[in-house]
Amino acid sequence: MVLARVQGTVVSTHKSEHLTGLTLLLLEKLDPQTMKGKKDYVVGIDSVGANVGEVVFYTGGSSARMTEVTKGKPSDATIIAIVDSIESDGKLVYRKGGPDGEQ
Repeated sequence: MVLARVQGTVVSTHKSEHLTGLTLLLLEKLDPQTMKGKKDYVVGIDSVGANVGEVVFYTGGSSARMTEVTKGKPSDATIIAIVDSIESDGKLVYRKGGPDGEQ
C-alpha cells in the first residue's frame, strides 16, 4: 500500500468500456514523516468514495484489481482506504479534520 493525497480528478471521454462509470483521481505520493508531497503522481481508480484533499492508501499491480469495483478492470492503481490518522514514533503526524489535516 502507498500513502497519497488526492490532488484532483481525471476526466477521460474516450476510454476502454471497462472504465466507464469509474472515478479516476490524481494521487500524489506522500512522505509519511512530514506528510509533504513527493511530486510523484499516479492516476488511481476510486473504490471508496475519496475526495480531493483526502489522504488515502492505494495499492498497485495485481492487487489493484482485487476490489469489488475493479475486478476484471484494467487498473494498476486503486484507492482502497481513506486515512483517519497517522502516528509515527509516538507523534501524531496527521489527523483527518484536525489541525494537521486538510479536511
